[in-house]
Amino acid sequence: MIKLIASDMDGTLLDGEGNVPPETFDLIKRLRTAGIGFVASSGRRFDTLQELFAPVSDQMDFVASNGAQVVVAGRLVDREVFSHAALRRLKDVVDLFDGLHLVVFDRKISYLLDDEERFERELDKNLPNPLCVRDLPRPDTSIIKASIYVDDAVMDMAYILEREMGEDFVFAPSGRKWIDVMQHGVSKATGIKQVMEARHARAEEVVAFGDSMNDYEILRMVGTSIAMGNGRSAIKEISTKVIGPNTEHTVQRELEALLSMMGK
Repeated sequence: MIKLIASDMDGTLLDGEGNVPPETFDLIKRLRTAGIGFVASSGRRFDTLQELFAPVSDQMDFVASNGAQVVVAGRLVDREVFSHAALRRLKDVVDLFDGLHLVVFDRKISYLLDDEERFERELDKNLPNPLCVRDLPRPDTSIIKASIYVDDAVMDMAYILEREMGEDFVFAPSGRKWIDVMQHGVSKATGIKQVMEARHARAEEVVAFGDSMNDYEILRMVGTSIAMGNGRSAIKEISTKVIGPNTEHTVQRELEALLSMMGK
């Protein structure tokens, strides 16, 4: 029996332009009618996800900002805030390298700690409400997310950051030129666990879709893990099933097949 379906967004549920395929909204409604919850799991902030899913945002749950924001049944059940002192140490390390550029996010603003032209947008790094600053926001600003844009050699830089700051943060390459900065003990998986507890769903009753390394813990945790054809090779290796790419709306096709099998 399936009680919960969790899906990553960029490279997974969203299409090649970063939009929610329109058939998704009806599928979420039908899942809900069938007694199956749907949760969007993403590095994007909650406000961005809520806008993407506006037609059905009151009928689903959210794990946003790589687990720092968890919303169940419209209620914020968790918000993890970065330590200002740890962010200060991170900025000092980033400043050692000309090819690293730090962005930190509160609930609404993207604080760019470099000139805006130094950052290349990607689908899940669109930097909403950007504000260029020369230093970190004040300590009383609640920072829920941090990312680093890398000019070149993302994997090399991730290794260096891990060696320099591994006691403070976890670093996960995301997209072509970005590295997500996550707090220890905070991830998409910890957010999904909170949704599972609230929805009384056991691991074997959860299906998860993902494509990238920040989906790894979720896919290892759930009963049925489904990797995208466009996903990283390690993600495919540890998943129960590999389907086609997000550009072909394959998550939506899997959800339709599940509902058809249930007669819904």
